[in-house]
Amino acid sequence: MNTASTQKRTGPLAGIKVIDLSRVLAGPYCTGMMADLGAEVIKIEVPNQGDDSRHLGPFINGESVYYGLINRGKRSIELDLKSDADRAILFQLVKDSDVVVENFRPGVTARLGIDFDSLKQHNPKLVYASISGFGQDSPLASYPAYDIVAQAMSGLMSVTGFPQTGPTRSGESIGDVCAGMFASWAISSALFARERHGESAQYIDVAMVDVLLSMQLTGLSNLFANDKAPSLVGNRHPVSTPFDTYQADDGLVVIAIASEKLFQRFCQCIGKPDLSSDPRYLDDPTRTIYQAELRQEIECWTGQRSVEDVCDLLLNAGVPASPIHNLQQATQSEHAKVRQVLTHLSDGGTPLVSQPVFFNGYKPHSTQRAPVLGEANDIYKPIKTTTKSVETIR
Repeated sequence: MNTASTQKRTGPLAGIKVIDLSRVLAGPYCTGMMADLGAEVIKIEVPNQGDDSRHLGPFINGESVYYGLINRGKRSIELDLKSDADRAILFQLVKDSDVVVENFRPGVTARLGIDFDSLKQHNPKLVYASISGFGQDSPLASYPAYDIVAQAMSGLMSVTGFPQTGPTRSGESIGDVCAGMFASWAISSALFARERHGESAQYIDVAMVDVLLSMQLTGLSNLFANDKAPSLVGNRHPVSTPFDTYQADDGLVVIAIASEKLFQRFCQCIGKPDLSSDPRYLDDPTRTIYQAELRQEIECWTGQRSVEDVCDLLLNAGVPASPIHNLQQATQSEHAKVRQVLTHLSDGGTPLVSQPVFFNGYKPHSTQRAPVLGEANDIYKPIKTTTKSVETIR
C-alpha cells in the first residue's frame, strides 16, 4: 500500500485538505509549505505527463531533483481537467476539502469550469487561492509572466546589480517563491478567519509583481523621500555606510553597520578610533557621501587579513560580518545542522529542504518524498477514467 495513505499527519495544519491544481514553482512552493505543516495535499496532474517540473533538470536516477524539492509530502493523482468525468471527480474531492490552489494564467480556470465561482458551489466554505504574474484584474493579466519578467516589471532588477554591468535578476526565482509564501500566509489567515468568525468561501488573488513591489522597503522609502527612482549600488546599502563587500587578503567579506554605536565599535576594532570623529564619517548620510574614501580606510585593514580573521575579529567585537558562502558551504554549516535546514530521510538519497519555522521548539516538516505520478489514483479516484495524454493547459 502507498505509505502516503497511512501516514499520520501532525503540525499546525493537520486535518486541512488541499487540492493543488498548480504547476512548476509558485503554487507548488505554497502547497509544499502547507504539507510541511501537516496539511494533506492532493496534487492534480496531467495524465501520463504530470507537472511540467517533473521534466526539469537536474535529474538523479531519472527523477527531477527540482520537482522533488517542491512537491515533498504530497499525493499525486491524474485528472484530465478537460474531461467531464474527471472534473466530476475533482468536484467530489472539493466537497471534502478546505483549500484549492492554482496558478494557471487568468481565465483558464473559468474556461475549464474549475474557477472559484464554480467550485464554491460544491463547497461553501472553500478557500481558493490564485497565484499569477500580474493578478486577475490587471491590464496585463492575460500576458505570460515568468519570474524574470516579474523581477523586471516590479523594479527589483533596477536596483540589483552594479552600475558597470547593469541590472540583474536575483540568483533565485524569488518572485515565484515569495508569491508562494504570501499565498500560504493568506490561506492560513483565511482558514483562521473561517474558524474564528465563520467566514464563508474566500477568494485569494496573489500577483508576483505585487509581492516583489511590496518587499522593496528601502527602495520605496528612497523613492518617496526623494521623488526619484533609486539606482544600482551593487552590494552597497543605499542609505547605511559601511554596508558592503570589502576585499580581504583571500576574498571578499561582508561588513554591515547601520548605527553610530556600531560604527564607533568598528573603528575601535580596526585600530582607527579617530575615524568615528572625522567630519566625513559622523553619520550615515555623510559616510555615504564619502563612502569611497571610507572604503580605502577599511580595505587597508581587511586587505592584510584573511576573510576568516576579519570575521572572527569583527564578530567577537559585536560587529556584523560574514564570509560569502556558496550553497554547499551554507547547507553543510554547523548553523544549518542545528537549525535542521536539510531533512535527511531514512531511505537516504537526496535530502529535502522544508519550511524554516520552529513551533515551540519543533520544526514541522514532511517525512515523505515527492510522489510518483498518479500513485494515489486508487485512493482518490472512485471511478475509472481514461489516462490518455492531453495537451498541457497554459
